[in-house]
Amino acid sequence: MRYTLTLACTIIGIALCLFNYSGYDPHNIFFLMFSVPTWFVELFGDIHRVNLWTLYVLTVISYAVIGYLCDRGIAKIRTWKHL
Repeated sequence: MRYTLTLACTIIGIALCLFNYSGYDPHNIFFLMFSVPTWFVELFGDIHRVNLWTLYVLTVISYAVIGYLCDRGIAKIRTWKHL
């Protein structure tokens, strides 16, 4: 099985975190829109009370898991027998 989407999604997660850390996202708009863990943090609490590095790590892990699940789905589709 190839892990191309896992790698691509992990790179996207890292790029999102680096973009937010660099300061070019001053109001955290992109980070809040595209980071899955921050969605849950905002639902159940205040984002300013959570460690930012924890959110970065969880964002990269969540993107890697999404990519891995996509790779597994593609591998399963490729093994189907087409009639």
